[in-house]
Formats: sequence, structure tokens, C-alpha cells
Amino acid sequence: QVQLVESGGGLVQAGGSLRLSCTASGLTFSTYAMAWFRQGTGKDREFVAAIRWTGPTTDYIDSVKGRFTISRDNAKNTVYLQMNSLKPEDTAVYYCAADLGGRGTIEGSAYDYWGQGTQVTVSS
Repeated sequence: QVQLVESGGGLVQAGGSLRLSCTASGLTFSTYAMAWFRQGTGKDREFVAAIRWTGPTTDYIDSVKGRFTISRDNAKNTVYLQMNSLKPEDTAVYYCAADLGGRGTIEGSAYDYWGQGTQVTVSS
């Protein structure tokens, strides 16, 4: 049984930092592309960042480039999202996702497994 468990969310003031973690079990973590998505209240789910097992190479949406960093530790079956210089518009539930195909695209439909989400709230 595959499980993705996120942690690290919380309430932070604008300009602050948080590090999200997502630990996977039940899959061969090192061969999956991993990604973070987010969904704000009343908004559509949005791709944030992805990391592939080859390279590893990464992608980000423009609004988080230079502020967020995605990384992975295959020995710990964990993917991280370091979020710096947080803004109120970053407020959302953040989800990690795993793509068996290794593509790590921006399309949520390409991902095979999802975590339950962790809330990030940035106050102004």
C-alpha cells in the first residue's frame, strides 16, 4: 500500500520560511518523479514544483522561482519543499504527488499517488 505523508505546514508571517516534507512508503521511491501542488480556498489545484530521479532535474512555476527549492533524499524516501520569502498568496493546502512514469509534469493527472495535504498559512 502506497502512502505519501506530508508534514511541516503551519502559520508563518510574510517573509518567513517553512520546510515541507513528504515521506513515501510502499513504492520504489528513487524511480519516481515527485512534485508539490497547492490549492488555495476557492482556487484550482496548482503545480508548484517537481523533481525527477534523473539528474535530478527540477521545474518550478514562475511565482515561486528563487524562493522555493524542491529536493529529495532517496535514502529517506522523502521529498522536501523549502519555502523562503513567503507571501500571503502562498497560502494553500500543499500536496505532494508521485509519478511512476518519471515525467514530473505540471499536469496533476500524470501523478499516480497523492498525499493528504498540509496547510500553509502566510499572514500579512
